[in-house]
Amino acid sequence: MALSGSVTTCLSPPVHYVICRLGFEKKDTYDISNILSENGEVCWQAVTEHVCYRESDQSVDYIKSIRSLGPVCESVNLHFKSLTKEQFVIQYALWFHWTNYTELFLEVFDVLHYTQSTEVALGLMKLTSCLERALGDVYLLIGKDCPFLLRDLLASEQLAVVFGQAVMNVLRVFIGSPYGLNLRNVLWHGFASPEEIPAKYCAMLLFLTAGLGQLLQTYLLQTKCVLVHRPYVIFVSLEELDVFPDLNHETLSIAEELVKLSSFVLKTMLPFWMAALTAFKQSRYADCVILLLPQLEVGLRLLFTTTNKCPNRLLTAEPSALYTTFDEMLAKHLDNEEVNQLPAVLEEPAMASALKEFLWDFLNHQEGPRIRDRLSHGEINLEAFPRGVANQIVAFAITLLCRFSDEDMFAFKEHMVIKPLMNCASCYRSRFHPVSRLKKQV
Repeated sequence: MALSGSVTTCLSPPVHYVICRLGFEKKDTYDISNILSENGEVCWQAVTEHVCYRESDQSVDYIKSIRSLGPVCESVNLHFKSLTKEQFVIQYALWFHWTNYTELFLEVFDVLHYTQSTEVALGLMKLTSCLERALGDVYLLIGKDCPFLLRDLLASEQLAVVFGQAVMNVLRVFIGSPYGLNLRNVLWHGFASPEEIPAKYCAMLLFLTAGLGQLLQTYLLQTKCVLVHRPYVIFVSLEELDVFPDLNHETLSIAEELVKLSSFVLKTMLPFWMAALTAFKQSRYADCVILLLPQLEVGLRLLFTTTNKCPNRLLTAEPSALYTTFDEMLAKHLDNEEVNQLPAVLEEPAMASALKEFLWDFLNHQEGPRIRDRLSHGEINLEAFPRGVANQIVAFAITLLCRFSDEDMFAFKEHMVIKPLMNCASCYRSRFHPVSRLKKQV
């Protein structure tokens, strides 16, 4: 498993070019007053004119659009950096109320003033999930069943009625289309390292969210509609999620050492792991899990691609292909009908089964907490995220770190605070599989 040290990026060359270089090709300086009026309103027409269309079918030309919008994003980023927090609050806070989470967007403004790239990536992940939830609430002003996928939501006629098609096309350049920057997906699926996400795109999404708030206010005044926010999902029966013992400071300190030694961790992703453990220690439990879930996916993808001898699957897929996701990594067979070798590398069959059942219970089964879905689609109140749930995810991650290491890990595995975690992991049995639920009812 020495591969983890040799991987420098999980972005395929075309995707790396689109995210890291394309928006920096035009060196023009763009005057912020072109897209921001003196009274603080976003001049949408000046923004939308940077979206380019193909002559053949008038569909969005994402490559040309990203290149054209690059200097605009830089201008917005510099504008925000020139403002104090008080100035930003006075000028913009009102326009985030429609999201039902103004505090998050004020927090993202603070992040733009940091040099911590992990915080920018985390801010973008939280911003996109909250924005998706808010856009879903807007969709329900007109539509009935809100689309589950952000891609379908942004392409809906309902949002085009409220905001205008040209505005929705601007958003799709940044999120929701595999042909655009697709920032939400490359982050939530663990493909982008902290250094690969330009801060100016985070600034631009912050700016666009405020602009959407201005357009929405006009629409609500004209139609006399009232925006209703769907309630957050609340985890119930938390005791059913208790698998591992409570993590203490000593365990977390050992975990920080394991992160540096484990071949489960790509070196480029190490800052995300350290930031996740720091967030847990600081009682920022939602932040911890948001940072950690994509890293579990990329770690398992590394194992999957190594053991099945398909290293190209470690990279982001092209728009015409699918990502290698948790579902496929946990399946018995590959898409070419060959046997998936990942369970075999997990050493004993019991551990392979326990790993799969834990992940399916916490992420996939309809009766389970579906943590990643809930977080990535903005369905959970981040400020009230339960410590107990974060504890389970971190503890599970520690067992994976311990199992996959190039070093002699015997001392770690036998450590008095680690051994109980390893035992719990190997003994895990599904609690939310339909058969398990039926057995419980009998």
